[in-house]
Amino acid sequence: MSWADAAAVVGGFGAGFLSGTIGIGGGLLFVPTMTVGLRLSQAVAQGTSLVAIIPTAIVGAFTHFRRGNVLSRPALMMGGGGVVGAVIGALVAVEVPGPLLARIWGGFLVFSAYRLTMQALKASEKTP
Repeated sequence: MSWADAAAVVGGFGAGFLSGTIGIGGGLLFVPTMTVGLRLSQAVAQGTSLVAIIPTAIVGAFTHFRRGNVLSRPALMMGGGGVVGAVIGALVAVEVPGPLLARIWGGFLVFSAYRLTMQALKASEKTP
């Protein structure tokens, strides 16, 4: 097993764990692991992430479904919209130059971190 293989397994474990525990999409960890750790292009990392997340999402969804933590109608509606959005997004992503795609991705991660931090701070203010 090479270091790249080990990084892929560790990144997959981390993404699966975070996806199952806090509900984040595995791509938040898969893509940086592949672009930084494995030195793949942004487009290849994103495409690979989308395929890699399928088993993770199936297992996590099944576990939550068994526990009664799934609202089927909203899940199906969001899933349908997600399928259409994924097709359009993938078609756009393959046409965007890699460095620009990486900047867009980085901006999304920074924005997400900011929003999560603000939500956490707001929630901690309400806690006695």
